[in-house]
Amino acid sequence: MPKRPEELRSHRWFGAEGMRAANHRSRMLQLGLGHEEFQGRPVIGIVNTWSDLMHCHAHFRERAQDVKRGVWAAGGVPVEIPAMALPEVFQKPSTMLYRNFLAMETEEIARSLPLDGLVLMGGCDKTGPALIMGAISMGLPAIYVPAGPMLSGHWRGRKLGSGSDVWKYHAELRAGTITQQAWKEMESGLSRSAGTCMTAGTASTMALAAEAMGLTLPGAASIPAVDSAHPRMAAAAGRRIVAMVWEDLTLGRLLDQRSLDNAVAATMAFGGSTNAIPHLIAIARRAGIAMDLDRFDAISRRVPLIANLRPNGSTHLMEDFFYAGGSRGFLATLAPHLALMRAR
Repeated sequence: MPKRPEELRSHRWFGAEGMRAANHRSRMLQLGLGHEEFQGRPVIGIVNTWSDLMHCHAHFRERAQDVKRGVWAAGGVPVEIPAMALPEVFQKPSTMLYRNFLAMETEEIARSLPLDGLVLMGGCDKTGPALIMGAISMGLPAIYVPAGPMLSGHWRGRKLGSGSDVWKYHAELRAGTITQQAWKEMESGLSRSAGTCMTAGTASTMALAAEAMGLTLPGAASIPAVDSAHPRMAAAAGRRIVAMVWEDLTLGRLLDQRSLDNAVAATMAFGGSTNAIPHLIAIARRAGIAMDLDRFDAISRRVPLIANLRPNGSTHLMEDFFYAGGSRGFLATLAPHLALMRAR
């Protein structure tokens, strides 16, 4: 049965009697919201990992507004909350050092504030796993909105893949096979838009794994960041999380051994990043699910490689993957190797 308004977690802040609840309500009024706009409605925390140095999430300011639009439309109350950004390349010595910090921040944001559900806005390599880990530990309904890949790079008639071709062409520069001028030209064609690396790197791998676990909307993992389908997906996620709150559909109810195995199968069939291994093990352990290297090995032996993307494949990038059917087409092809819940 769906929750009643008085069963919402935020009701403890806004629906009770007494001085504290009155003070809470007065502060919401201070923010410009009327009683009818926040009382008895699910309060949705939009955990946004945007910053001026987070290149992959440069569009998240706008996407947060799209999520809010969906939350309002479904009868919820959206509240945007900034969180640690973890920009790959810029953050030293390694973003991996801060993944668990973001997981802790996500958990404590949700624990300490009057929130009923979470929209997790991430994408750049460590942000997705961290947000998911924190949401699992907190136990609130949550949905993941991946940043989406950037557009394909181009230079002198060649496709460029960020996160891979920079190494290749720097080696050619050192070998003297390209000039310094060509190297400078290549820099400007490498990363062409907001979004994560458009190769089969950690960001796209973990977005696909999240979708295989049922933590995103169908098809969300592969939509390019600047495609008009991306803001539509963000708004739809805002609508869906409100329904998930009423259904009390937490990540603990979504995740089990089968869903983690699906994530591993998707990673193997995608030919994705080996960074998925420590991330998926960490996610599994947060959820109390067994996952080790032997399980990765066993699943890899039965799952075929079906994607052909750089750096493991030939010339294709995530934009090509999207046009070829994207994550929905990929997972439909992989369906014989997945544990699926059949609609009744």
